[in-house]
Amino acid sequence: MEKKLNEFAPREKGRVKTVLAEGKIRRRLFDMGVTPGAEIVMVKTAPLGDPIEVSVRGYELSLRKSEAETVVLEIIGG
Repeated sequence: MEKKLNEFAPREKGRVKTVLAEGKIRRRLFDMGVTPGAEIVMVKTAPLGDPIEVSVRGYELSLRKSEAETVVLEIIGG
């Protein structure tokens, strides 16, 4: 099953299938390790819902919801 990163709930885990962003945002996400095949765990969202915090490649990363909605993941586990 596929889901966009901004739709994940805390502690949900997925593997990046594709990044839909273009230009500078795509490059920024790739530079931060959000690349196809990378495992991402949703850690938490800010009180007003933006930004979100995820764990990727062993470190914590904060992303804007607009960035997170460009990352499509395959859900891992139940």
